Amino acid sequence: MARFRFALFVLAIVPSLATAQPAGMSTENVTVTGTGAREVLQKFVASFATATRMTGKLAHWEDGVCPITAGLGPLENRFVTQRVRDIAGKAGAPVNDQKSCRPNITIDFTTMPQAALDTVRKRHPSFLGYFDNSDQLEKLATVTRPIQSWYFTATKDVRGAMEPDKAMKTGLGVALDRDAEPGKFVFPSATAVNVTGTHLGDGLRSVFYHVIIVVDRTKLADYEIGSVADYISILALAQLSSLDTCQPLPSIVNMLAAHCDGKVEALTENDLGYLRGLYKMSPDRTMRTQLDEIAFQLELSLKNH
Repeated sequence: MARFRFALFVLAIVPSLATAQPAGMSTENVTVTGTGAREVLQKFVASFATATRMTGKLAHWEDGVCPITAGLGPLENRFVTQRVRDIAGKAGAPVNDQKSCRPNITIDFTTMPQAALDTVRKRHPSFLGYFDNSDQLEKLATVTRPIQSWYFTATKDVRGAMEPDKAMKTGLGVALDRDAEPGKFVFPSATAVNVTGTHLGDGLRSVFYHVIIVVDRTKLADYEIGSVADYISILALAQLSSLDTCQPLPSIVNMLAAHCDGKVEALTENDLGYLRGLYKMSPDRTMRTQLDEIAFQLELSLKNH
């Protein structure tokens, strides 16, 4: 079967393949029964989930996703972009259908991934994600994987006001306002938010503002373009952890993790079930509640498959 480098050539000379329906999702999954079924699903969900720094909750898209792909031929770029849109629709994520929408997911195929990221670091460091200091930024701006993603997140309060997630301003945490009435203090590092004041859900939620995905073309010669597009799609829709560790259930992310049992080359029902749960969960609840809600939706998804 044609691999990544050859698939690009085929798509370039046979336009119909670029618009054809991508291969179906992998039906490979694990059927779990008995009292341990929910525990297996919860372990899978927990292995995926990554909380944002500011709220300690899971981020997802509230604005319609608008991906753009560069670095391949025009047909291949459109193929990857459309695959992200298709999977977003299946997952229940919002999709911006306007042709001229402003991209909020940037997918860059390149032979020099570190150089591409160095440019982002120089011009838009906040787009690489949250960092407290220059050492953290340097680590964050280092390419370590053949397909890698960076997430610029924001926090929305109960009234919908949005604040980008970034480190607090340097300097004193509390200062005397010399231009105001005597004894008045200001807090230069503070951000005002509106919350509910309850323990079940404080009204704060984490959202994606922009996602950058850099793909090292030199390390993907043995992978099909459809598999690469599926891998990119899940990174574009969810901030995942443990990408270098084998997942407890079959998953597309195992494709690039070393020494995983079973070969997975397409998005699995486990992956799609997780994404559906992520986009149905209560965004303002605690992470523990969010994980339980996702595990429940994943169980329903697998039962209905």
